[in-house]
Amino acid sequence: MTSILSFTRTRIKVCGLTRSQDVRACAQNGVDALGFVFYPPSKRFVSAEHAAELCAELPAFISTVALFVNPEPEAVKDVIHTLRPSLLQFHGDEDPEFCASFGVSYLKAFRVGGPGLDTAANVAKTCQAFSLAAGWLFDSYTPAFGGSGQGFDHALLSAVSSAHALQPEVSLTHERSRPMILSGGLNAQNARASLQALSPWAVDVSSGVEESPGIKSAQKIHAFVRAVHLVSPGVSL
Repeated sequence: MTSILSFTRTRIKVCGLTRSQDVRACAQNGVDALGFVFYPPSKRFVSAEHAAELCAELPAFISTVALFVNPEPEAVKDVIHTLRPSLLQFHGDEDPEFCASFGVSYLKAFRVGGPGLDTAANVAKTCQAFSLAAGWLFDSYTPAFGGSGQGFDHALLSAVSSAHALQPEVSLTHERSRPMILSGGLNAQNARASLQALSPWAVDVSSGVEESPGIKSAQKIHAFVRAVHLVSPGVSL
């Protein structure tokens, strides 16, 4: 049986949105998912109410993703009630039980290169605990929990990508076949090489389409989407 992850285009998520014009630019350029940061120390932080306002006129078939870092349960519940996001994204030290406790599909982010995630074997082992995640998101290790513009050594994903590549027949429920979402320092200039090397299910960009933290560029969004589509199977430009 052919995997559901085979022969498909690479999905695109733009994270750290704070302005309505940037949400519109994402929608107009065919971005699949919009990320909103609910981590107060972040320069891209938005309130649940503001995120809901930004998404009020969002057209159909665009997902919304709520990003948290070691949140209190009530904070997550408030965002779920106010924004009704398509997905939650946990970017801190949350355990699998916490991530799955809200009844909403979630992504688990891994800060590759950091403590406990400094070898390919450790990355793969850590991922396995989150077999119920809708996807595994791989970002660089920085104190700021994402949005730094820094990349990481993609060789650290070799055990994850090879596990996926060697089992094309398994279903999405298999613990070793969670979709790979690549993040960390991506932009229009380096997307091609990263996609060709890893063939991820999706890519996640923030600083790579910005003028400054939280301030996106419509031109950079367009360039990034085009760069991804140029190397996505089944996409004609």
